[in-house]
Amino acid sequence: MSVAGDSSEADRTALTVEIRAKVYGAGGPEPVEAVRDLAFCVPTRAITCLIGPSGAGKTTTLRILLGLDTAFDGHVTPSPDTAGIAMVFQEPRLLAWRTVEQNVRLALPRPERQRPLDTLFESLGLTPWRGRYPGALSLGMQRRVALARALAQTPRILILDEPFVSLDDASAAALRGLVVDSVADTGVGVLMVTHNVAEAIAIADRLVLVSARPASLVATVALDRPRDARDRVWAETTRADLASHYPGIIAV
Repeated sequence: MSVAGDSSEADRTALTVEIRAKVYGAGGPEPVEAVRDLAFCVPTRAITCLIGPSGAGKTTTLRILLGLDTAFDGHVTPSPDTAGIAMVFQEPRLLAWRTVEQNVRLALPRPERQRPLDTLFESLGLTPWRGRYPGALSLGMQRRVALARALAQTPRILILDEPFVSLDDASAAALRGLVVDSVADTGVGVLMVTHNVAEAIAIADRLVLVSARPASLVATVALDRPRDARDRVWAETTRADLASHYPGIIAV
C-alpha cells in the first residue's frame, strides 16, 4: 500500500476530475458547501474506489461526473457528454414489463439494438435468463442485468454506486468477480463508490479517500498487491494501517 498522486498515470487516464467548489444555494441565506478541492482521475484498466463518510458529498460528485449538475467551479475532462460513461446504480432500475435482453438492449442507441450480445450475456452468466422478466430473478441476478446493460454500451468509464449493497456474501463476491473480469476483458476504467472498506481493499487498484462535507481529497492510496495474493492477513493489516492514518474515514 502506498500514497500516490495521479500524474504518473496520465498516459492511461480515462477521466480527470477537478471540483474546486460546489455550493448549494450559493448567494442565498443558507448556502451549503458540498465539495471543496476534490481532484482525482479514473485510470483505464483499473478499479478506483471512492470512500468517505455518509453525507460527505459523494452523490453530488457522481452527479457532476454524469453531467447532471453543471453548477460547480471546476472541470471534468473529457466532458460527461463525450467521456463514454455508463452507470450502475444501487438499485437495478429494470423495467418489470421487459425481458432481461430487452432491458439491456434498450440502453443502446436504436441503430445498435440488434447487434449480437451473446458473448456479453455468456460472460455474465445471463444466457439462460435472457427471455425472463426481472421479477423472476434474485436481486443478485438483477444486478448482473444492470451490469450487462452498462457494459453493452462499451463505455470507457463504468461508475458503480454501492453496487453490492444488501447482497449476501456469495452473491456480492460473484458480482465483484464479474466487475474485475470486465476490467481485464474490456480495459474499462471503473469508479466505485462504496462504504464497504473490506470490498474496496479486495478489488480496488487504488482508493480515493474524501473528508466529511465538504468533500475534499484526503489521500489517494495505491493497493499494489495483486488481487489473487490479497489474503485475509494482508487485508486486515491494510485496513488497520488505513484506519491509523485516516481515522475519520476508515473505521478500525
